[in-house]
Amino acid sequence: MPEEQPTGRQRLLRALVRPSRSQAVVAVLLAVLGYAAVTQVRFNEVDNTYGSLREQDLIDVLNGLAGTSQRAEAEIARLQRTRDDLLSDTGSREAALAQAQQEADTLAILAGLVPVTGPGIRVTVTEQTGVVGVQSMVDTLQELRTAGAEAIQINGQVRVVADTAVEDVSGGLLVGGQMVTSPYVIDVIGEPHTLASSGIDFPDGPRDLFQDDGASVVVDELASLDIESVVKPERPEYAEPDGAQ
Repeated sequence: MPEEQPTGRQRLLRALVRPSRSQAVVAVLLAVLGYAAVTQVRFNEVDNTYGSLREQDLIDVLNGLAGTSQRAEAEIARLQRTRDDLLSDTGSREAALAQAQQEADTLAILAGLVPVTGPGIRVTVTEQTGVVGVQSMVDTLQELRTAGAEAIQINGQVRVVADTAVEDVSGGLLVGGQMVTSPYVIDVIGEPHTLASSGIDFPDGPRDLFQDDGASVVVDELASLDIESVVKPERPEYAEPDGAQ
């Protein structure tokens, strides 16, 4: 019995499901041609945007683009200058604040308003055969300041500042309104060797003065010591800041 020939529809379905090699090649070529055609159309559409313009119109368009670019560059430059100015102003303010804080800290130390720590010397004056006089103590404090003392404390209880008074009382000395007695322990913050040599141990200096009073003197150079006592600030009764300054 002769084999039944497939119909045209059956041959089409078979080609779609299982294409031959030649059919696959043709399909690929058709796809490439289709993509090229679409690309050409899109290119033509973009190109046609300026294709109908006259030469002068194109020049005007280019000039407009150049002007826009220049304005954008100018705006960028302006913003960069503004940024730099802000950074500079911020840096200046921070530097000014840091300097003001440093000056405030220094003044607080010199005024004896805050505890401090640092290297320095400890001078121990012990009465032996006599009594330490007011003038010997005042001269010693002055010599220590001249030698670079940044903070001074006596007997761990009295902070000595520029206006601290020293008075002679029975049994000891009245320093800054507080009674102190022998042994007098003077803690001083500053450069230890300079304080010891230029503030205590020089001819006719504090060591000689105390010994003439009948007291012994021991000086210890320390890498670190603490001064805990502070001065309570007094509110001026008459003086006030000048508002014009």
